[in-house]
Amino acid sequence: MRLQRIRRLLEEMNLEYKYTDIEECGSLDFDYRGVPYHVWEFHDGEWGAETNVKNGGQSEDITGDYEEKIIQIIKSWK
Repeated sequence: MRLQRIRRLLEEMNLEYKYTDIEECGSLDFDYRGVPYHVWEFHDGEWGAETNVKNGGQSEDITGDYEEKIIQIIKSWK
């Protein structure tokens, strides 16, 4: 199982999510205030995630400590 820290945060926020593990990469889909969000991991020479948590209508790739970066963005929604 991947994306454990993000899943833990979503659970703390009482948000339902769908988790899938595809080819050793985690995939999360969830809604927040009626907006659908996703976090899709990839490994293409380096680990990263495609996500729209920063701007619900636009996806971007985040690399490095992507899980922590995504957590900080989601925490800023409160």
